[in-house]
Amino acid sequence: MKKISIVSALAAATISIATLSPAHAALTTITPGVLTIGTDDPAYGPWFDSNTPSNGKGYESAVAYAVAKQLGYPATKVKWVKASFNSVIQPGKKSFDFDINQISITPERAKVVDFSTGYYDVAQAVVTVKGSGIEKATKISDLSKVALGAQVGTTSLSTINTIVKPSKKASVYDSNDLATAALTAGQIKGLVVDLPTAFYIAATAKNAVLVGQFPAQAKSEQFGLVLSKGSSLTSKVSAAVDALRANGTLKSIADKWLANVGGAPVFKK
Repeated sequence: MKKISIVSALAAATISIATLSPAHAALTTITPGVLTIGTDDPAYGPWFDSNTPSNGKGYESAVAYAVAKQLGYPATKVKWVKASFNSVIQPGKKSFDFDINQISITPERAKVVDFSTGYYDVAQAVVTVKGSGIEKATKISDLSKVALGAQVGTTSLSTINTIVKPSKKASVYDSNDLATAALTAGQIKGLVVDLPTAFYIAATAKNAVLVGQFPAQAKSEQFGLVLSKGSSLTSKVSAAVDALRANGTLKSIADKWLANVGGAPVFKK
C-alpha cells in the first residue's frame, strides 16, 4: 500500500511538473520564464498606443505579443524595457531578448546585432508643414535644395543622403519627436520617416502635411526584430515571424492598426 502511495505521489509530481513546464522552457532568456522586449520611449502611433507598449495596441505592440505567443509566452510572461533606437543598433550586451522599434535590416547593422526575418515592408516618405514651399513636390529633385532632417542612425537619414543628395547637410535628431518639433518650428522644411509614421505625424502635428513617398528600391526594405549578436533566440524568433506571416497574422495586424496608412504619391526620379 505504501509502495502504491509512493508511485502515485511520483506520478502526481510528474504530472504537476509537466503541467507547470511551459512551451518556452527550452528558450534561454534574460529572465528565466519571461520574455523581455525592448522599445524606445516615447513609443508612438501607429506602432504603439498611448506610449504604453504593454497594452497590446498599435502595430508593433500587437506583433510583439503575437511573436511572444508563438514562442510560448502568454502576455503575463512578457516584460517591456526602454531602449533608445541608437543604443539598440550598437554592439554590446542588451537589456532585452528582442527589440521592436521600426528598425530596418541593413548589412552594416547586421555586423553588430542579429535580426529576425522581416515583419514589415517599409517605404520612406516626406512630411512638411503648410507654407514650406514643398507641399506639392512631385520629384526627388524638388527636395534637393531645402533643409531636410531625420532621426540619427536611421534608413530615413540614409535616404536623404543617398537618394535626395541635398545641397544642404541634413539635420540629425535623437528621436522623431525632436525632429517633428524642429519641423513644426520651421527649423527644417521636410522630415523623412517611414510611411506609417509620416501619416501619423501628418495627422497629429500642427500644420503637418504628407508630401509623398520615395520609389521602391531594388531590394525591399524591411523592419526586423533586433537581438544581441549571436543570440540563441534568433532562429526561433525568425521562425515565429515566418509562421505569423505564413498564417496571415501579420497581415491581420496590419489591417487593424495600419488601415489608414495606405498609399501616398510616389516621387518621380
